[in-house]
Amino acid sequence: MTRGKRMHTDDLVRVLAASAPAVTPLRSPHARMATWLALSMGYAALVVMVVGPRADLALKLGEPRFVIEVVAALSTSMLAAAAAFCAGCPGRPLWERFAPLPALVLWLGSLGGGCWQSWVRSGPDGLVLTPDLICFPSILLVSIVPGLLILAMIRRGAPIAPVTTTMLAALASASLGAAALRLFHTQDASIMVIVWQFGSVMLLTLVGALLGRSLLRWPQEQGRQSG
Repeated sequence: MTRGKRMHTDDLVRVLAASAPAVTPLRSPHARMATWLALSMGYAALVVMVVGPRADLALKLGEPRFVIEVVAALSTSMLAAAAAFCAGCPGRPLWERFAPLPALVLWLGSLGGGCWQSWVRSGPDGLVLTPDLICFPSILLVSIVPGLLILAMIRRGAPIAPVTTTMLAALASASLGAAALRLFHTQDASIMVIVWQFGSVMLLTLVGALLGRSLLRWPQEQGRQSG
């Protein structure tokens, strides 16, 4: 009886395997991240060239704090994208979802250090906050195409953690937008960068998290909603 049942199960497996449609396996999360980053950085570079690099860019690239901020923002983007792709793969370790944190902390820390230097140098006058209406739309301009691209790519994975995945995807796109903004926007006051640029990144990341369950759903959930 056991042998008969085993044969029946084997036959069932063969039938299911024969009737299953062909599925193209996804590439590794890091390979997809590399593809996304290459395409997205190409688009960001195009935006910088069209808008025009800041006139003092060559001089700013000689300042360690400026370089650290830009590199930290790019590293946050790269690690967040990798984490977003990993989050859609079953069986991946949970710690991968926290991969962007060190770069994010370095980014915020460099901005905080700039605020402290401004305070030491000028006192309260060094931390004066004024409106800077170009930051959010500029970051959105740079991040919209990378955001749509990474959304299309992560939707091919499993929606295991939709909120975390879209939050990381939004962080990746917005961080890239903020890094590009530093190359054509001349605002360098650290308090302004924290509030208007880093703050814009955090806002877009929050929006990405809130949209997670709407953007990433299992196919059967989509079928029930459409029905």
